[in-house]
Amino acid sequence: MNMIIPNDVLTILEKLEHNGYEAYVVGGCVRDTLLNKAVHDWDVTTSALPHEVQTVFKHDITIETGIQHGTVTVITEGHPVEITTFRIDGTYSDSRRPERVTFTSSLTQDLARRDFTINAMAYHPAKGLIDPFGGKHDLQQKTIRCVGNARSRFEEDALRILRALRFSSTLNFQIAPDTANALLEEKEKLCHISAERVREELIKLLCGKNCAQVLRVYGTVLAVWIPEILPMVGFQQHTPYHAYDVWEHTIRTVEAIQPIPVLRFTMLLHDIGKPNTFTQDEQGIGHFYGHGAVSTEIAKQVLERLKFDRKSKESIITLVKYHDIRCELSPIWIKKQLRKFGTDLFLQLLEVHKADITGQNPNLLHRLEDIMKCEAMAKEILSEPPCFSVKDLAVNGSDLIALGFSQGKIIGTILQFLLDAVIDETCKNEKKELLEYLNQNKFLFTKF
Repeated sequence: MNMIIPNDVLTILEKLEHNGYEAYVVGGCVRDTLLNKAVHDWDVTTSALPHEVQTVFKHDITIETGIQHGTVTVITEGHPVEITTFRIDGTYSDSRRPERVTFTSSLTQDLARRDFTINAMAYHPAKGLIDPFGGKHDLQQKTIRCVGNARSRFEEDALRILRALRFSSTLNFQIAPDTANALLEEKEKLCHISAERVREELIKLLCGKNCAQVLRVYGTVLAVWIPEILPMVGFQQHTPYHAYDVWEHTIRTVEAIQPIPVLRFTMLLHDIGKPNTFTQDEQGIGHFYGHGAVSTEIAKQVLERLKFDRKSKESIITLVKYHDIRCELSPIWIKKQLRKFGTDLFLQLLEVHKADITGQNPNLLHRLEDIMKCEAMAKEILSEPPCFSVKDLAVNGSDLIALGFSQGKIIGTILQFLLDAVIDETCKNEKKELLEYLNQNKFLFTKF
């Protein structure tokens, strides 16, 4: 194979070799090249010790990224490239990182410490592919397999458990039986991993093209951090609107929506409160009254636990809370929702609604038609000059003060009154008409 390596990375390899050291590109960049995927990050592994790397690149900007573990970042031609010394990892007492590392002169020993065979390959422009653990074969077989003893790999760094699931989801690969068994046995060690690292792996996992199958088979692994999903598994809904249990419905809705983190997490959590709200009537029909509110409270706890950023958290919570909103094919209703949620969130809410229906009963998919009509109406409304907030009005506070109204809360109250009139189509968003309408109703504000 011939890898096309960027010139700045080639220069790094050549400089290291010119100074008597071995150097290779390694890991994900090799994997992605073999998969014909775009490479975004190039990593280099070398026999040079960290201080020797710094000496070789003394005329470049170097950053001690993780020098205790052998990593120095070199900025060349404006691009950062991580250079890591061949190493053997010591013991992992916390299931996160080695207590110490030992530098080695052996590339094979360095590759042996890596997580999966598909990430344990190196490449050199003259020597070609170095693949001592069969990574290329596993790529061809679409298999995620640990390097060496799977249980040992997961005991060393428990995040590898989620990385295995993430790669299975994003690459649409199967997980080798020994690797699958080991990750299920070691899953509780995920408790030792930081929320931030877990969150990022879960986001990538949920946005993968094979996420549905991963969720079906490995839901108990996610439950280490989100135990609230366990009651959903196998929970029958006993309603003609649903053909699947709550967990299978959830999986299908995740799969049905765009691979955007906020939307995928919304679908994962949208019905998480259902088992807590289940009742059956005299006919045996299941009901989940108030499940949206309960799901919202659980979603808040999960998102706090995973330390989501404020904006994402607010969006997900709102989408979960209103996920079963009843759409009305009315321009006035749509304008009110655009005002309430904002354009982006309302359109996302319609996507959530469509995904929810898609994951319910295949015989009732005709219910999607109304959502699509609502979406079309919303886009038509949005194609016109907008008026969904006070700032969109053809009048402003200065106009009202010029009419004799005092500065203060009354100005905001009147503007909201006029906005309601525009959204209700009582009057047009034109300055003259708005002021005439206000004049007709000024008695409402005389107390101010």
